[in-house]
Amino acid sequence: MQAPAPPAIIGRWNLTFQRANGPAGAGWLEVRHSGTKTLVGSFVGLSGSARPISEVLVSGSDIRFTIPPQWERADGNVAVSARLESDRLTGTMAIGTSAPVMFTGVRAPALRRASPPQWDTPEPLFNGRDLSGWHVIGANEWEAAGGILRNRKSGGNLVTDATFTDFKLHVEFRYPPDGNSGIYLRGRYEVQVADTGDELAVGSLGAIYGFLEPSDPAAKKPGEWQAFDVTLVGRMVTVVLNGTTIIANREIPGTTGAALDSNEGAPGPLLLQGDHTAIEYRNITIARGK
Repeated sequence: MQAPAPPAIIGRWNLTFQRANGPAGAGWLEVRHSGTKTLVGSFVGLSGSARPISEVLVSGSDIRFTIPPQWERADGNVAVSARLESDRLTGTMAIGTSAPVMFTGVRAPALRRASPPQWDTPEPLFNGRDLSGWHVIGANEWEAAGGILRNRKSGGNLVTDATFTDFKLHVEFRYPPDGNSGIYLRGRYEVQVADTGDELAVGSLGAIYGFLEPSDPAAKKPGEWQAFDVTLVGRMVTVVLNGTTIIANREIPGTTGAALDSNEGAPGPLLLQGDHTAIEYRNITIARGK
């Protein structure tokens, strides 16, 4: 007797949320088997990190699941329901008793490369004097002087005008005690920049937020300059912190919360998170892959 076909919802999905007021938001969903009958998964909403789904319920073309709130200011759980037709998702996300947010979804691309890229000569992304080549989303608290790019206090995020596909990035940063920022690769995958000491978790310094934890402690103290060297090829990422490889050629499953968009197959910018605390960056260079 032939085994039944696996449910069509299995796989990874790039979600686009349609806010009633404001720009569209990005999200991500993965559905997979646990054993022979149960479907489980992971979900990224408009903010925060990937969180587990204990069971995805499927009835014909309809799916639904419920998860506890994370960073949402909610008076109840997060409830997601969707319909899969012609390999596209349409659905809603309701956070507590708030009005549901509509979303659509398409299958996420694999982003596997046929061969390793060749690297161009590194080019500076910051001229050390002003914000040329960058723009701010939100309130501008960024300034440039003396070779340092400084976010004075919580405000908007700073984004490159240029977009990138595969690249090698070098960036130096300095945070105060309890400082918190992040570097979004292609505007979609956050490398955590935060004063977390020697913690090794998916929210630690150098983690791909919510997905990949660092393997070794390599942080310096707050107030000291530190450096990332990040290589991104398709979904495969390597992160070197202060000369120590803490993530070695691992796959990023999907977008981080608060990503600029969910179009993972397209080039994207570099984003420096400015909506948490003060932070400083310098010596930002990138080598493009071809």
